[in-house]
Amino acid sequence: MSKKRYPRLFGILPFLGMLLLSGCNWTLLDPKGQVGIEQKNLILIATGLMLLVVVPVIVMTLVFAWKYRASNKSATYTPDWSHSTKIEAAVWIIPILIITALGYVTYKTTHSLDPYRPLDSDVKPIQIDVVALDWKWLFIYPEQGIATVNKIVFPANTPVNFRVTSDAVMNSFFIPGLGGQIYAMAGMTTKLHLIANENGVFDGISANYSGAGFTGMKFKATATSQADFEAWVSEVKQSPKTLNKAEYEALIKPSENNPVTLYSAAPADTFQSIVDKYEGMNRGKPVVHEEAGSKDLATTEGVDSSKQPAAGAEE
Repeated sequence: MSKKRYPRLFGILPFLGMLLLSGCNWTLLDPKGQVGIEQKNLILIATGLMLLVVVPVIVMTLVFAWKYRASNKSATYTPDWSHSTKIEAAVWIIPILIITALGYVTYKTTHSLDPYRPLDSDVKPIQIDVVALDWKWLFIYPEQGIATVNKIVFPANTPVNFRVTSDAVMNSFFIPGLGGQIYAMAGMTTKLHLIANENGVFDGISANYSGAGFTGMKFKATATSQADFEAWVSEVKQSPKTLNKAEYEALIKPSENNPVTLYSAAPADTFQSIVDKYEGMNRGKPVVHEEAGSKDLATTEGVDSSKQPAAGAEE
């Protein structure tokens, strides 16, 4: 393409690039939580170390192409040259040092950011249980005895301990503004520990495609003061809805773009009952707890256990 033939097109290319970049979300590079900040630092350090190789290579490629161009008759011509100890040392030692540094930083940071590792804090953490459904997020506050759909509220500067599972296909729980993401899988419990360093409202998403309603599987995570959090809990407790058996059975049916829903009461063992209902699926023997409320959610659906071999029988 000739610049002389299409001067206007070449003139607007920079503006087109700016328009394309204007849709980028820089949340990962502007986190508001300690975990996200440490993850951002790891990204920047790793990128900087890799650029120590990439930038010189790009520069030397351009310099060599210019210096040894066909029209440069003064360039040194050495057709029999095949070895340089200095070059060999540079191309081996420098990358080894960079990889060693990168490996050390990555190993140390990723282990300190283990999602299962509780955060160090003098403040008592708050626990929130997360259940991925088709296509919405159910949040249970076992200590407060409440539950919500597609919205969570927690105090800022307070560690939040998430327990995550799924009562549908595999999903991924992710709050980009706070850092970290963890998979939600049926019959399994995964953990994620986050903290917000300041008050704010953060977008939460599903980072794993899970079907038709995937794009609407979003929620809001609000970090607020302790007093405002307690006021919000009191507000939720005034809701006429409770997370009973009938309500949960209606909730687990696939639906898209669900509005925020508040439940004034939820059994304390709801989360564990959802996890346990998938245990024994291979034998068709659901796990049934004796605690109040757990029988409502711990029954394996669609399996006739009377036709399955008894415990201890040979299959």
